[in-house]
Amino acid sequence: MLYIGSHTSYLKDKGLLGVVNESISYGANIFMFYTGSNQSTLRFPIDKELTRKAHEKMLEYNLDKTKCIVHAPFIINLANNSSEEKYEFYINFLRQELNRCIELDIRNIVLHPGSYTTLDRETGIKNIANGLNIALKDIEGVNLLLEFMSGKGTEVGTSISDLKGIFDLLDENIKEKVFVCLDTCHMNDAGIDISKFDEFLDVFDKTIGIDKIKCIHVNDSMNPIGSHKDRHANLGYGTIGFENLINVIYNKRLDDIPKILETPWINRNEKDAYAPYKYEIEMIRNKEFKDYINTK
Repeated sequence: MLYIGSHTSYLKDKGLLGVVNESISYGANIFMFYTGSNQSTLRFPIDKELTRKAHEKMLEYNLDKTKCIVHAPFIINLANNSSEEKYEFYINFLRQELNRCIELDIRNIVLHPGSYTTLDRETGIKNIANGLNIALKDIEGVNLLLEFMSGKGTEVGTSISDLKGIFDLLDENIKEKVFVCLDTCHMNDAGIDISKFDEFLDVFDKTIGIDKIKCIHVNDSMNPIGSHKDRHANLGYGTIGFENLINVIYNKRLDDIPKILETPWINRNEKDAYAPYKYEIEMIRNKEFKDYINTK
């Protein structure tokens, strides 16, 4: 079955119900959202009544909560422990987000592994594993998905070997809670040829296990392969191409894996800005590219 959705907005006055309504308007059957600002610690209490109504509507419209995703804020950086105070803050803030997932009953959270900055890659990998061992110790019923990154700056998680290094250092009872979120733009920009996606999956399966892939962010890229830039493009308007992305989405080995669009809004800074997700989901379902930007 195709599980397709997009990034959505979680707003104080609308809560999870607003996320569900937005997703339905796009023709999606799953979604992803931040529980607050992605760049700060600002969080507001979760409205239980809006959450209850949201889950009722999800059942009515066949949105599968087990495939929906929370995205952790960008400010969490488990790779860098050069400041013990900040490292402890990152771990505690992640635990807070994990508990918000439980409160919202959305049990998957995607996390950027982090950047080692002034340290080195090996130390960054050790720090991430240690942080996850602490943060997830007493958390049950939430899957944490490490996102595959583009290699911008000193990012960790830009290769299968990076991710394997993290998994190898996880406590056994923690390892069962940790998974991977692929991102087609990040993979392209990290140097992986998306037209050879099955070859990548073969290596991933032998190294980590394909059962550890829990989500795919489906994005085209503004940049050539290996650029390490991380600039998302709309589906079919970038360097990866619509056909290659369709082949990823409909790959039989990942049939029941949620696919999430994070493509940029059209005319983002203009009065006529609009989300692309309704059009892109329609193209995905029909497996046919349409130039909706220039012909809308």
